[in-house]
Amino acid sequence: MRRALEKLGNPNVLVNLVSRRVKQLNAGGGGMGRPLVSDTVGLGVADIALIEIIEDKISWEPALDEIEAENTRKRRRRSPGLND
Repeated sequence: MRRALEKLGNPNVLVNLVSRRVKQLNAGGGGMGRPLVSDTVGLGVADIALIEIIEDKISWEPALDEIEAENTRKRRRRSPGLND
């Protein structure tokens, strides 16, 4: 789990990504419901999801509106300058 967290950098993102992937794997049916790694013998779906993250089979990127919202929050936190 530590290696997967190093890949993503945010524990909340890791939990959400693993949760979504577990739902996909449990749904089955082909496509995204199949594991993206070959050796899954004896592994649970959460373990498979973590391995997929570690092996860069799945990842997460923030949406552009999330990036803009974060930039806006950072700008608002700055203390006013002498010219303000």
